[in-house]
Amino acid sequence: MLQRSIERLRHRGPDQQGSFESPDVSLGAVRLKIIDLEGGDQPMRTEDGGCAVSFNGEIYNHAELRRELEALGHRFQSHCDTEVALRAFVEWDVDCFRRFRGMFAVAYWQQSAQRLVLARDRLGIKPLYYAVRGSDIHFASELKAIFEHPAIPRRISETALGYYLSLNYVPSPYTLVQGILKLGAGAWLACSKGRVETGAYWSNRFHPEDIGLEEACSELDRLLSNSISEHLISDVPLGIWASGGLDSSTILHYAAQATPRKLQTFSISFAGKRFDESKYFRPLAERYNTQHCEFDLHRDLDLEAAIHNIAWYSDEPSADAGALPVWFLSQMTARHVTVALSGEGADEIFGGYQTYLADRYAGYARRLPRPWLRAALNLVDRLPVSDDKIAFEYKLKRFLAGALLSPDDAHFYWNGAFSRQEQRALGGGHDGQPLSALCAALPGAPPSSDILNRYLFIDQNYYLPDDILYKCDRMSMAHSLEVRPPFLDHRVVEFAAKLPATLKINGRTTKHVLRELVRRKLPPAILERRKEGLDIPAHEWLRGPLRPLLLDALGADSVRRAGLFSPQAIGALIDRHLTRRANLGYHLWGLLTLHLWIRRWNIETSQSPAYPANAPLAASAGD
Repeated sequence: MLQRSIERLRHRGPDQQGSFESPDVSLGAVRLKIIDLEGGDQPMRTEDGGCAVSFNGEIYNHAELRRELEALGHRFQSHCDTEVALRAFVEWDVDCFRRFRGMFAVAYWQQSAQRLVLARDRLGIKPLYYAVRGSDIHFASELKAIFEHPAIPRRISETALGYYLSLNYVPSPYTLVQGILKLGAGAWLACSKGRVETGAYWSNRFHPEDIGLEEACSELDRLLSNSISEHLISDVPLGIWASGGLDSSTILHYAAQATPRKLQTFSISFAGKRFDESKYFRPLAERYNTQHCEFDLHRDLDLEAAIHNIAWYSDEPSADAGALPVWFLSQMTARHVTVALSGEGADEIFGGYQTYLADRYAGYARRLPRPWLRAALNLVDRLPVSDDKIAFEYKLKRFLAGALLSPDDAHFYWNGAFSRQEQRALGGGHDGQPLSALCAALPGAPPSSDILNRYLFIDQNYYLPDDILYKCDRMSMAHSLEVRPPFLDHRVVEFAAKLPATLKINGRTTKHVLRELVRRKLPPAILERRKEGLDIPAHEWLRGPLRPLLLDALGADSVRRAGLFSPQAIGALIDRHLTRRANLGYHLWGLLTLHLWIRRWNIETSQSPAYPANAPLAASAGD
């Protein structure tokens, strides 16, 4: 059974697989070799066998920690960060996680204490799932490895389904499978003799200080330079994802300063489309003299095959249509390098999304009588629909609908899909979940009067790890590619939390401090361009090349077999979209991927009985 779980994760670590088994525990590991190619096989144990580790990720300050541990008497057998993680735990126990700078999901077994400890990095870059069954605990980097255990039923969680339909992702700690949870970002879990204890070793705190623009730019310059230099550490070929946007261009600039090596850059283009970004990233590749590769996503591709593959590698359905271009970008990148740097996280820490402006403007709109807002929404509903990725009429409809909600619900709604009322209309007895409960579940959230920081904090805890980073991890690791986000160095994140709101959004200018920092470093066109985002024209493609897949996955027979929604209600949504009475591409994409996932993994949709309690403590395959 352990070997089958390990095999399920081979794409995450094709270079080495290993296991450690005893009467009390089974640990598995797969390894993508990046640091110390000759040493570092996993699972790794101390000389006396008293402690073992299965580790996924990178610790960028491992050399610094190694010197500190050597001074304390530890002797190393390799030069890899996994051994540093092992000996750091032996020395400092769970306090070691505060000392790590990097991205990781890690499992430790202490033989003498019969104790298993799991931990995840501060921002949730690397995934970690677990399921507790009586005194047993099963864990892995992906659900598919846990599914291999016969004691784990595959039943859909109604609570998580409500969140999925609302948000287009499942927020931690939930998963779409009943009884399986995500370990939270910046958290650890210890299990000993059937007792489970959890704790948090980090949480970002927003305490704005009186910092001027010049001082902020100087400090951010130092922090980004250090972070990007550390993220370039690798014993294998490394590249950069370059969209021509502000975030990836900033990383490219600092990376070019930090290394004399010729950099490799990788981009996605949409030939002939208004939102094609090649006019931005090609001049940048020339400016920094990179070895550049690009992949055109508007040519004749087997999109259906890719989407079916995504259903397998995702474990949980990704309702973010951006998964498709990230799939092809990862596929292309992995042909040339093993590691890539990306710009994830900058929007959530510096305020890069239009939704943060909508949060502010909605406050003014709510001063109007509600009948006026409803009348305006009814009027906008009559506007002709567009095939643009996110057209003006689509944004205006979402804004007006959100202005009729509470501020917290509206913020989630603008990035999401179905309102609770729309979920009820799908049939099947679904009532959605009150999204305000997600805010209440976050200790330390800024008050509603601090609008920007409140929603940055919420997005850093939900949208970033459970949508953006989840999508990036699954699509890249499906191709055995490690993607590193330098903006998510926790020192950068903590610094951003200290900044006044005006240094993040100044008037209508988003990411103000970052723009000012690179104003003299990057071409003006990069600073002035409109944000596009790596996404597909879902509205258009579901009326065009993906129409057959849509009609198959959400046909009456398929919907009836899944047993979640009314076939007539789903059919009405499809008809409205195909006849251009509404742009429902993102709604339908989420339903499509959900049904493909249910079909691929044979997920039960009926209510499940209580889980049986098992006897000895056992841990299943980790990564």
